[in-house]
Amino acid sequence: MELENPNSTITRRNVALALGLLAISLAARGARAQAKYPNHPVRVILPFGAGGVADITARLVAQGLSQKLGQNFVIENNPGAGGIAAARAALTGGKDGYTLAMLTNGTAISVPLFNHLPFDPLKDFVPISLFGSFETQFVTAANSPYTTLGDFLKAAREKPGTLNIGTINVGSTQNLTAELFKSMANVDVVIVPFRGTPDVVIALLRGDVQMGIDFYAALKPSLDSGQARAVATGGAKRSLVLPNVPTVQEAGVAGFEVVAWNGLYAPAGVPQAVIDTLSAALKEVLADPTIKKRALDLGIDVHPSTPAEMDARMRSDIAKWGAVIARAHIPKQ
Repeated sequence: MELENPNSTITRRNVALALGLLAISLAARGARAQAKYPNHPVRVILPFGAGGVADITARLVAQGLSQKLGQNFVIENNPGAGGIAAARAALTGGKDGYTLAMLTNGTAISVPLFNHLPFDPLKDFVPISLFGSFETQFVTAANSPYTTLGDFLKAAREKPGTLNIGTINVGSTQNLTAELFKSMANVDVVIVPFRGTPDVVIALLRGDVQMGIDFYAALKPSLDSGQARAVATGGAKRSLVLPNVPTVQEAGVAGFEVVAWNGLYAPAGVPQAVIDTLSAALKEVLADPTIKKRALDLGIDVHPSTPAEMDARMRSDIAKWGAVIARAHIPKQ
């Protein structure tokens, strides 16, 4: 009778034990993979510093998402370089849905503005939903003779090359708004870039520029104090925050529209189930009356979109601002 080799018995037992442990490990991994998203905190990386309008709005929305989905949505500020730093940080955070990014109309501008953008927002990111939108505002000094945009246009046509429009830096949404306005209104005006909104307002009050273009939150102190007067807004319809102020279209510039926006994106490759979860949650969060009111106080109209609508908006703005940059001969950075 042949005796069983005790060493082979031990080997079989070891193999069986290893296979069992492997099965348990694979089952645990599968359970984790199928665990309801999110099951730990989510990072949302912003291309802006803390305390600004976009930051405050994002924190309002993040708080709502945290309450809705049961995990903290943590805002991380990574400003600078036209949003490039924030985008890079988001793309290195993995494709599991736990690192998200805010992209904006400024991202769309960066595509044609920069010679070598190290990411492609249309290929490297997938849209989830719009956060909110906000129109550009056209203002004159309170003591200005130009009490309407029509007054300004009339004077610009009567005295070509003599009126100035103040904006912040070249290539910003505000600056490109002025370039688009100049082109569509067919007026010869001088666009003067400044370092920041306070410099634009000072120049406006001194009479160095006859009109300024910026967003409501930046201009609110001057408007509230009575130093500046809003003469037009850039949306296709009147602003919710300044309903008595006519649009640029109403002043006679047909088709003019500049509405800035912020949206939530994820790195490409994130599971569709994660996109669907976030999109559905944002739809509910952005309908919250408290969030809507607090955002509107900053001039932001918060409302969701579908991922497809967000994608179309990005593509449209890349084409739109690319044409403006080319027409204005703004050098690439």
